[in-house]
Amino acid sequence: MVTKETIASEYQQIQDEICSALEALDGVATFEQEVWERDGGGGGRTRVIQNGTILEKGGVNFSAVYGKLPDAVKKGLKVEQDDFFATGVSIVIHPNHPMVPIIHMNIRYFEMPSSIEGGQPLRWFGGGIDLTPHYVFEEDARFFHGHLKSVCDLFNADFYHRFKTWADDYFFIKHRDETRGIGGIFYDRLTASDDLTWETIFEFSKAVGRSFAPVYTELVNRNRNKQYTEEQQQWQYQRRSRYAEFNLVYDAGTKFGLETNGRIESILMSLPPTAKWLYNYQPETGGEEEKTLKLLKKGINWV
Repeated sequence: MVTKETIASEYQQIQDEICSALEALDGVATFEQEVWERDGGGGGRTRVIQNGTILEKGGVNFSAVYGKLPDAVKKGLKVEQDDFFATGVSIVIHPNHPMVPIIHMNIRYFEMPSSIEGGQPLRWFGGGIDLTPHYVFEEDARFFHGHLKSVCDLFNADFYHRFKTWADDYFFIKHRDETRGIGGIFYDRLTASDDLTWETIFEFSKAVGRSFAPVYTELVNRNRNKQYTEEQQQWQYQRRSRYAEFNLVYDAGTKFGLETNGRIESILMSLPPTAKWLYNYQPETGGEEEKTLKLLKKGINWV
């Protein structure tokens, strides 16, 4: 059986690989690392890249934490036990170019000892990857979703459709009636079953993690040399505000980190360096901004 120590070690390796790929992609900026410990048990490695040629702000964080769950988290997870172990890699990248998309990825593992003496621990995997373009380019959206589908199909024919629908529902800003971006895949509490072993789920988790670097490198290089106007930059800041709203109001990882005494700088790493809230903004009829808003909907079939 895959152990939590093995999972944490492999996740650290994936963090290393992604950081190297992003430094190569930017060409100038490098990651700063901060190793931290959590009061109550465990810690992590926060890595941040800033003010690069294309990467304005980004984080690639690893954590492996353990201890006692607060009552609010136990209630949210619908569990009785107190002791827990959680490890994962979480990534958010904010580019400085409005034609280059924001991207987010997370892979994680959660474990609790059984409440029954001699019983198996309660454990599951979660994660996903999603894209938030400032401007939705349909060819890029099809490439992104096609790549994710190819990864999912290696493990289960139902994964892509199931997890794509889950992402559409999860990354939805209810108070705006729009999706955060063009979605991707999202899954949680994925456990072993008759046709799905723990080893297979772990391999899928790692494959999702390793899909990040090639897919984002391709999307950045497709768009990084495009010209843009000051008005398009202002639209980028407007779209970033929606990203911030989702992460502060709805994001489950943000809530879990805050409620388990996580490291604040690491938790809020996902927020953009600059965002704007323009009052009652209305895009120009027929413009690219209006087109993008019309594509921020659930249920669009990109592949």
